[in-house]
Amino acid sequence: MTSEYRHTPVLLAECLEQLELKTQHTFLDCTLGFAGHSFEAAKRLGPEGLLLGIDQDEVALAAAAERLASIPEGERPAVELLRGNFGDMDELLVAARVPGVDAILFDLGVSSVQIDTASRGFSFKENGPLDMRMDPGTQTLTAAEIVNTYNAADLTRIIRGFSDEKWASRIADFIVRAREQAPIESSEALVDVIKAAIPASARRAGGHPAKRTFQALRIEVNSELTVLRRGLDAAVRWLNPGGRLAVISYHSLEDRIVKDTFASLANRCTCPPDLPVCMCGREPVLDIITRKPVLPSPEEVARNPRARSAKLRVARKR
Repeated sequence: MTSEYRHTPVLLAECLEQLELKTQHTFLDCTLGFAGHSFEAAKRLGPEGLLLGIDQDEVALAAAAERLASIPEGERPAVELLRGNFGDMDELLVAARVPGVDAILFDLGVSSVQIDTASRGFSFKENGPLDMRMDPGTQTLTAAEIVNTYNAADLTRIIRGFSDEKWASRIADFIVRAREQAPIESSEALVDVIKAAIPASARRAGGHPAKRTFQALRIEVNSELTVLRRGLDAAVRWLNPGGRLAVISYHSLEDRIVKDTFASLANRCTCPPDLPVCMCGREPVLDIITRKPVLPSPEEVARNPRARSAKLRVARKR
């Protein structure tokens, strides 16, 4: 396996502890990648368990299959890898004839593989085409199309709404002006426009000036927040009673969706708060296991800086 597809799983020990995997369990990794989490999970499932993995990237699926196959046959669970988006979980699991799942993991955001591959266009540090599609084989909308065709108001909405960028309006205006001279087609060209838009005094703090804008474009290209809501709803439906759902998020928008979804399903009563007895009959679906998110240790962040913003939330189905 090339170093390009090596990936350090975030909060690995914490995920395994919280998922409470046992032999004969069915485990679903909704963001399989290079099977960083699944490789260790498989060892806990044993030969009578079932490991399911979902990923949009054919190369990642092949890499994961190779890695999982390295587990000795007598210790390895049955493995079924599904190509697709976890937002389409219902269709994928129906096609796989899965009756139910005992533990589900989402590790959100962009994988190290995608970030480090310049041709995918996710990185603001490496020059490449403005693409940012998680699944180039089926998706048509690219970051280049957004940057070169959306009007200033829509660009402002996306950049501010998906990244809380203070200079969103100014960045949008600079993009519109720059593309009048020539299309903005590379990550390097977009970074230059963003740097020009943000005053020098503001660029000296808060990390790379293009980080927030690139995050916002990636979310828009892949409809990430809509897909996340759909995936979480499906995951709860597929969990067996007592099954656990673990989600690692990397920015506040994702974490808020996870937190709100868990809270709404843990307290489904819609009766007025002053009503002494519940009349709606809506029973809770989940128990929240982590009242506060689990964070990576300083040691993990030192080993893997990309873990710095990770937050793990866990719930159990009733």
